[in-house]
Amino acid sequence: MSEEGKSWICTTCGTQYEVAVSPPKNCPICEDERQFVNWNGQDWTTLSDLQRSHQNLFKPQGPGITGIGITPKFAIGQRALLVQTGEGNLLWDCISLIDEATNEAVRALGGISAIAISHPHYYSSMVEWSDNFGDVPIYIHADDQRWVMRPSPNIVFWKGEQEKLFGNLTLIRCGGHFEGGMVLHWADGEEQAGALLTGDIIQVVQDRRFVSFMWSYPNYIPLPASAVNRIVQSVRSFNFKRIYGAWWDAIVENDGKAAVERSATRYLEAIGDPTKPGYS
Repeated sequence: MSEEGKSWICTTCGTQYEVAVSPPKNCPICEDERQFVNWNGQDWTTLSDLQRSHQNLFKPQGPGITGIGITPKFAIGQRALLVQTGEGNLLWDCISLIDEATNEAVRALGGISAIAISHPHYYSSMVEWSDNFGDVPIYIHADDQRWVMRPSPNIVFWKGEQEKLFGNLTLIRCGGHFEGGMVLHWADGEEQAGALLTGDIIQVVQDRRFVSFMWSYPNYIPLPASAVNRIVQSVRSFNFKRIYGAWWDAIVENDGKAAVERSATRYLEAIGDPTKPGYS
């Protein structure tokens, strides 16, 4: 990192910006209606300061899936998931902190072959993570390209509805929360019963038999029926036993595919549109 500049990080959403002498004047991600600006005004930290005040916690979340999250809680508070396939590891979603202890722990688990991120709220320090593990590719849907605040040649802006990766992993564009919002399907997960990693494009709720869908979570803005139907249709052809959400232990343990269907039915009935999921 240049001595003249710092890696500025928004303390509210955790997004890292390009190296600069002074912090940005504003954070477009927080100014968007799906997020919010700190009540006390826009505030910034740096990666070096974060390394001194926080550390990363590693915790198993399921077979072949390890969670990585910042403690004490920082910004939105999501945890990333390291998916360990027979053909390499993929980091699903990301967090703002990366340090030498994290590098060592991840390398002990087999390193990272690629990164994929569900939506802009979790872009965090994705470029820093990629650089630390040998300039691995970062998969982001092209529809969300304008939300990237730190450009990098390592970012792959893929297009379309599905993108096949290594290790029987598939990216699925669902839209909804963000136009390019995507989830990750792991066909080999849960002993070939399948796993779906969703961030909060499909949100695992407190009653973990269900999920939900929103345009803005902090501002309580729902999605219309058409968007929910599209999300359900996007994942309908995939089999999955478990759903891994964005937070520690936010996991639908069993019957995940049916949980999406019944949750969508409940949602549509609640907003006054009992249309069967998948149809408009």
